Amino acid sequence: MTRLRIGTRGSSLAVKQTELVIAALLKKEPSMDLQLVEISTKGDVENRPLFAMDEKGIFEKEIDKSVIDGKIDFAVHSLKDIPSELPEDLAIASIPKRAKPNDVLVNSQKLPLKDLPTGSVVGTSSLRRAVQVIRLRSDLEVRPIRGNVETRIKKTLNGEYDAIILAEAGLNRLSMRGNISERFRISSFVPAPGQGIIAVTCRSDKLSLISTLERIEDYESRQQAMAERSLTRNIQGGCRFPVGAIATTNPNTNELRLHASVFSSDGSENIRLKETGSIADATKIGNKLADRLNQMGVEKLATEWRNAIKQWNRRL
Repeated sequence: MTRLRIGTRGSSLAVKQTELVIAALLKKEPSMDLQLVEISTKGDVENRPLFAMDEKGIFEKEIDKSVIDGKIDFAVHSLKDIPSELPEDLAIASIPKRAKPNDVLVNSQKLPLKDLPTGSVVGTSSLRRAVQVIRLRSDLEVRPIRGNVETRIKKTLNGEYDAIILAEAGLNRLSMRGNISERFRISSFVPAPGQGIIAVTCRSDKLSLISTLERIEDYESRQQAMAERSLTRNIQGGCRFPVGAIATTNPNTNELRLHASVFSSDGSENIRLKETGSIADATKIGNKLADRLNQMGVEKLATEWRNAIKQWNRRL
């Protein structure tokens, strides 16, 4: 059998996610010959926080270019790193079962957010997480943070930050769940679109390979991803406007429910909406919810955010 080359970033989490995909494929077809290829991306070498980089696909672009150029056969990404618009010659061939999408708090004292002392410094590179922390605890100080999962945890354990916020899925995949101090409910601390989802990309003309990769596809996770991505693709405000969105599915009722939450830059305003429909209509549900948000004035909030980001950049 021909060897298939799998592209991934070199971080521990990216490699682990790729190993999970490899294990799932080998379970379906043990004779497959799979080679992991690590590729450096702009996001890996940049030291600035993510919100300071006005560019799409900073963790994905170089890897998927290697897919398109035929240097690797397919790639494994965190879905939230993939821009909502893809080149025509690239396809998201497979989405395995989604992990828990929740955000979690990490601190050395094992304190929940409500019990952190006034003035505590909370680290995050996500504007979405930052504004939700501010809404819950305006007496805390939120500061930008960069680095992989292990680096960020080290920074809070050694006292550089009093607490940090991360995705639960990453900690679980790295067997670091023991560091979690609090798991936020998705209803009160809305995750990023695509959080907890691994996506496998390949050339759109590689039909045989797509068929192979579809063997590890999870239908409900795919439909959740489609709903969340159609929302972000159609909402006004640009790629740096922080949007919280989470789709949940109920196979017993064939229902998909999409929740979205957007905030003003100071956290004083919050638009929360939901849309419900058939699981099969995931894209339509996302489009409809985006239209409703646009009608309620998210562009005005996005303009405020662009000004706020300039202020954050001065703190770097």
